[in-house]
Formats: sequence, C-alpha cells, structure tokens
Amino acid sequence: MANSALVIRPIISKADRKRFVDLPFRLYKGDPNWIPPLKGEALGLITPAKNGWFSHAEAQLFLAERDGKVVGRISAHIDTLALTMSPAQGFGPGCGQFGLLDSEDGIVARALIEAAEGWLRHKGMTRVLGPISMSVWEEPGLLVDGYDHPPTIMMGHAKPEYRDWIENAGYKRVKELLTYELDITLPFPPLLQRIIASGENNPRIRIREVDKTRFDEEAAIILAILNDAWSDNWGFVPLTPPEIKDVGVKLKPIVFNDLIRIAEVDGRPVAFMITLPDLNEAIAPLKGNLLPFGWAKLLLWLRKPKVKTMRVPLMGVLKELQSSRMASQLAFMMIEYIKRASVANYGATRGEIGWILEDNQGMRSIADAIGCDVNKRYWIYEKTL
Repeated sequence: MANSALVIRPIISKADRKRFVDLPFRLYKGDPNWIPPLKGEALGLITPAKNGWFSHAEAQLFLAERDGKVVGRISAHIDTLALTMSPAQGFGPGCGQFGLLDSEDGIVARALIEAAEGWLRHKGMTRVLGPISMSVWEEPGLLVDGYDHPPTIMMGHAKPEYRDWIENAGYKRVKELLTYELDITLPFPPLLQRIIASGENNPRIRIREVDKTRFDEEAAIILAILNDAWSDNWGFVPLTPPEIKDVGVKLKPIVFNDLIRIAEVDGRPVAFMITLPDLNEAIAPLKGNLLPFGWAKLLLWLRKPKVKTMRVPLMGVLKELQSSRMASQLAFMMIEYIKRASVANYGATRGEIGWILEDNQGMRSIADAIGCDVNKRYWIYEKTL
C-alpha cells in the first residue's frame, strides 16, 4: 500500500483511546503467548483521571492510520519526577520517554517513533528512553528474549521484529532487565536451608505476614522500605501517594496475607517481599472483556486462586543492610516461607522473580543461589534527540 496513505495523528477523543487499546487485539491475534489485557484496565492506564502517574507526568498518544484503518500506536511522555533524578540513574533533566509501541510494519513504526520524538523535542527534551509503558513501575523495556511463553502479570510481550525497528531508528541498548524462573516444588540446597534455620533461631529476626485488614498501614511500611532500598537504582522514580492509591485499588484483590512478608529486626521493619498470583492465567480466557460472564469467572477465581505461577515483582531491604549477610538471610527466609505457602495454599509449581537490573549483583546472586534461570530479557533503549 502506498506510503502516502499513512497518517500519524495525535488522539483527540475517547473513541481514539478505544482504538488505541483495541489495536493490539488485532495485531497479536493468533499469538498464544500474548495475554489480552482487560480493556477497562488498559483504558485506565492512558486516561489521566484514572492513573495517578499523571499527577506528575504528561503524555501524548499517537495513532497511525492507512485509509482510516489503525495500523500502529505509540505514546510519548514526560515524567516531571524523572527529570529531577540524576542522569547517572538513567533519567534526569531533558529526558523523555516513549512506550506502548505496536505496529503493523517497520515503516509505520519508524513514523510513529519520529512523531513521538517530535513531540518530545517540542517540549524541550534532549534525550529519550524507551520503551517504557508508561511508568517505569508498569511495563518497562522491550522483550528481546523469551517469546516462547506468556508473560506474568505486569510484564510485557512483543513481536520479535520490534527490536530491529527500534534499533533501525537509531536507538542503542542502555539497560537490560531480567526475569528469573524456578521450580518452587523443589527444596533449597542444604546450605540455604541451614541459613534459613539459623535465622529462625535468631530471636532478633521476625518474618511476618502482612495484615490485609490494615492495608493502608502495611502499604506505608512497604513503601518506606521500597523508596529507601531502590533509591540508588538505575531508573528509580519515587512512587507518589496518587500512584499508591491507584495501585492499591488495582492490586488489593490479589493481595493475600501469606504471599507478602515483612522482615523485622529487633521489632523494626527492614525488608519486604511482595508475591502475586499470576492474574494473567485467569484473564487470558476472557479476551479482554468482563462481560457478559467474565466478571463472575474472575470473582470466583479471586476467592481462592489456583495458579501455576507466582510472580515476585518487588523485594527490598533498607540500604543500611544491603550487601550484609543478614540481608541475604532475610531474603532467603522470605522466599522460603512464601514458596511454601504458594505450593500448599495455591497449588503453584513455578515462581518468577523480576524484573532485576542486569547490574544488580545482589539480587542476581540471590536468584542464582536458589536455583533460578533467566527466562525473559527486556531492553531499554536510549537516543539523543
């Protein structure tokens, strides 16, 4: 089809946002490893009134059309908190992002990327990172390895050709994010079992379940540890109260006391581990729609989830303890207790940990010690505008 028929335009209406959300359902039709998101959740992500991230960010969404048919999409966005971070940590002054890229072909992808870059330049940006969809806490990075199995909750999927399309537009890899998988039915090596037992015999250490009836209080404890533990990490942007509120509403239905642990030393919370049953297993058959009967199926599943996979999206230990023997001991203890609960109470057989930064040697060492293997790789790219 003639290139002249291609039109790239900013979205201007609710109908456009619906077209933006609907496109991947056509492009990935027939891909058994793409999980159709719930359309209401996907719309909420790109609607400022429904996503607390927009309290400190702005975005422009673009559609690509040929003869009125949507053939591509992209977001360009600026996070004002990211602009205040140190450039050594990835973002910094003048750094915008692109994300939510989907396209029929390379010509469309190139035109969309150029449109996103143009909007960012107009806003005064001098550098761009991507894909980040849309916050670094949501789905950062492009899948470059691990196309042969579905992603878990809050992780992305992509077509293999996207990598070439992005690199052909002048982007260079700046960071690799890894996810690890393990068979959680197998016991840990004897050395780790001794480390765990030693922690259990230490009266200073307590590994406790969260109390969902005190959700806000427990979330505040975890957030305080998280913002301290991750503050020096590449790509870190502190979570804000509006984001925490929205994330809480979204994730509270899949929060279970025995799957989230807080480690205390001398009565003080110093570490945490969040584990979520893989909601993707439940929503995959719904094809993006809760109607007419999807909502009932999902509510039934949420009462007592039975899943194959558990995902650990976040772990953290206060900086003052990082690189210490106790930090590793607390991590092994939390992993072991959640592993037991996952198998016994939810029928899970597989765990996935991540994402983990390629240069986070502490977390990578823990993953190696418990017998994990890398199952997916995501790349974040960079380009000077």
